[in-house]
Amino acid sequence: MKTFWSSVKMFLFLTAITGLAYPLAVTAFARVFYSARAAGSFTGNDGNTSGSELIGQSFKAPRYFWGRPSAVGYNPLPSGGSNLSPASLALRKQAADNTAAFLAANPGNADKPVPAEMIFASGSGLDPHITPEAALAQAERVAAARGFDSDRKKELVSLIASLTERRDLGILGEDRVNVLKLNLGLDRMK
Repeated sequence: MKTFWSSVKMFLFLTAITGLAYPLAVTAFARVFYSARAAGSFTGNDGNTSGSELIGQSFKAPRYFWGRPSAVGYNPLPSGGSNLSPASLALRKQAADNTAAFLAANPGNADKPVPAEMIFASGSGLDPHITPEAALAQAERVAAARGFDSDRKKELVSLIASLTERRDLGILGEDRVNVLKLNLGLDRMK
């Protein structure tokens, strides 16, 4: 019986430490030192929340930059990829459809390779980033849809450059542009 009560005491002690104290300490630390990220990294214009910088969204209007396709419809609850094999006919058809849609919307890119992230979904289906090259490939469409003259087109290219996030620690990942931040910056251009 002594072992039983020792086990119960140990269970309650570890539950209090690992189930209450540790999560509360980590939450408090995150709220103090990483308050924006701990709250979901929400962003927007003029006090209106437009979304999270961490989760991709569907932008299909010609006047906005488009993000990666999503295998889960940008729904964060069942996040994941399509799990289609590289040899899958369904994946090939999906890639062909995405390529055709991109080229139809961005005809100035017919002689260039379509950026891979505009064809294939990310592993999570929620990636909020594209490469600067993918953003530049869409710049002509966005500028035309917004009626920008050549000076405004230069501002658009400068906006892409200013929002380009470099590789982490100079070696991890690739240069990238957050599509939500880019579209919000675009909306701020008057």
